[in-house]
Amino acid sequence: MAEPKVVHNTFVLERKFEQPAKVVFEAFSDPEKALRWYAADRSNEVTEFAQDFSEGGLQRMVYKMGPQTPFPGTPLENEGRFQEIVPNERVVIASTMKIGGHRISVTQSTFELLPTAEGTELIFTHQGAFLPGSDGPKMREDGWNTLLDRLTAVVTAGEA
Repeated sequence: MAEPKVVHNTFVLERKFEQPAKVVFEAFSDPEKALRWYAADRSNEVTEFAQDFSEGGLQRMVYKMGPQTPFPGTPLENEGRFQEIVPNERVVIASTMKIGGHRISVTQSTFELLPTAEGTELIFTHQGAFLPGSDGPKMREDGWNTLLDRLTAVVTAGEA
């Protein structure tokens, strides 16, 4: 029997905030704030960012990969559709990622905001189908850890 060519993976990451869910949610709903943690990265040049934060709305990011990456100058595209938005509670996005025009993954990302006595707990669940030529689950989990750290910095700094 042949080996499968698609790698399936699920991982869960968590973050805690002292701020209420409304403040954390604003970091998703406001396109300028979302840009700060999703796409503003000194190692890659953002060439396009657009977000229609509504159910069925499109979120599109295109980066030119930086010189320290395995593919300097290569475009990386992430395009997602918001599948569900429950204000201050949940955001679900179904996305595809391409490198140099070649699709490498199809994913679903769920962000759950849970009120706590201290503020808000974020539970992020990533479910991915990694296609041939993809970065794979380990690199994607590392990438999301970095993104969630940047989200935490934006919310904590009062920018959200």
